[in-house]
Amino acid sequence: MRAAGGLFDFEVLRYRAKMLALAPYAPRPVQVPESLLKLTYDQHRRVQFNAAETWWRDQRLPFQLQFFHPGWIFNRPVPISEVRGREAVPIPFSPQLFNYDGLEVGEIPETMGFAGFRILYDLNKPADELGAFLGASYFRMLCRKAVYGLSARGLALDTGEPVAEEFPCFEEFWVKRPASDAKELVVYALLDSPRVAGAYRFIIRPGDDTVMQVRTALYLRQPVKVFGVAPLTSMYWHGENSRENFGDFRPEVHDSDGLMIQHGSGEWVWRPLTNPGASRSMAFADENPRGFGLVQRDRRFSSYEDLEANYHLRPSAWVEPVGAWGRGAVRLVELATPTEYNDNIVAFWQPAEIPAPGEPIELEYRLHWFMDQIKPPAGYAVATRLGRGPTNESDLARFIVDFDGPYLHNQPDDPAIEALVSVGEGAKLVNQTIQKNRFNGTWRVAFALQPDGSGRPVELRCFLRKPPHVLTETWTYRWNP
Repeated sequence: MRAAGGLFDFEVLRYRAKMLALAPYAPRPVQVPESLLKLTYDQHRRVQFNAAETWWRDQRLPFQLQFFHPGWIFNRPVPISEVRGREAVPIPFSPQLFNYDGLEVGEIPETMGFAGFRILYDLNKPADELGAFLGASYFRMLCRKAVYGLSARGLALDTGEPVAEEFPCFEEFWVKRPASDAKELVVYALLDSPRVAGAYRFIIRPGDDTVMQVRTALYLRQPVKVFGVAPLTSMYWHGENSRENFGDFRPEVHDSDGLMIQHGSGEWVWRPLTNPGASRSMAFADENPRGFGLVQRDRRFSSYEDLEANYHLRPSAWVEPVGAWGRGAVRLVELATPTEYNDNIVAFWQPAEIPAPGEPIELEYRLHWFMDQIKPPAGYAVATRLGRGPTNESDLARFIVDFDGPYLHNQPDDPAIEALVSVGEGAKLVNQTIQKNRFNGTWRVAFALQPDGSGRPVELRCFLRKPPHVLTETWTYRWNP
């Protein structure tokens, strides 16, 4: 599918996706030479875009583009066009746009196309990197004072299922030329895969809370079991709730430390992430959700002690549905990983009902990339720790959950504040306490569990209240005895 000139807008793109879905899937021929596909990770990184060729730099527009070169695992070049008014004008690929740093890459076809692109904007400093679209349907953005962390995707198909996951790809991009005083950038993308085709529009507004207004129209070719909308992908290696730190010197290593949900009912839920011994998937049923996201809540450098990765500066991502999404579930998939180099966490919305092939699935949402702008209005969990007593009652599993928030932080020790702990099948609650931490202002809930020997996973819940008021979000956890 080559980019072509002509009139272009979202309706044109939507029609093209619909027509694609009516025909059998036809993957585009790979045009990447073998010499590029054999590049290692480090070699591919040496191929750099020539900054002097930055798109829109000569016009001094507020948003500018640089392009990624195919090679290594990026074996699906994509056409990229500039939209001027309603006209789509292809941006030509050329090896002259890149510096190959002495690599022997052989002859490169002028028609190959780009692997993806990055967006530059005066975020923290002039011509700072704002975000990138690169690989399959992956993209990620930055807000002010953040470094790259988790990613988002256009769509997730059969993620966390025993069958092979399908990875739809953005096959073509169009970027609208911004005005000289523009505060937002518009990007369009055509998605395609064996079972689905779709049209996407991203309106990107950078800032302390970088917001992407995402509109999509999707068309199935064939039914799918798991249809993951607005998927977020992150990494959790180990943290304060881990039994194993893999001999690592850092206290915690993760891009996100929890899944946060605001249910349609208004309830806020916090699920700390884990690196499980075996892959697992869980669903949080809901109707018309108000939002969900993968959050890096712990911002203390001392929690990570990493001067290179700067995990304390990784952004959070929050999906805010526009309109009523109906019934479904927020799905969380946790995969086991032996290192910090694998994205092992996925969260997405799965609709309860999916239209038949050929019928449109139309959704809109705001995707926020932020540091600390979105929190529950009441208290929230700030730490989760697990352990066992070495001598006294060593058969019991002990949980420590710390809560904080404006009201709780300033509230002195109050016997009217109580913790409600619920334990699902597979274990029983032996004891629990709650007390004000006079050293840092938080409130600590401690409880002990005794498993029933079945080995089944146990669902846990906890929140604080001062009757009749609920004071915190609901902390939830799946414990494997």
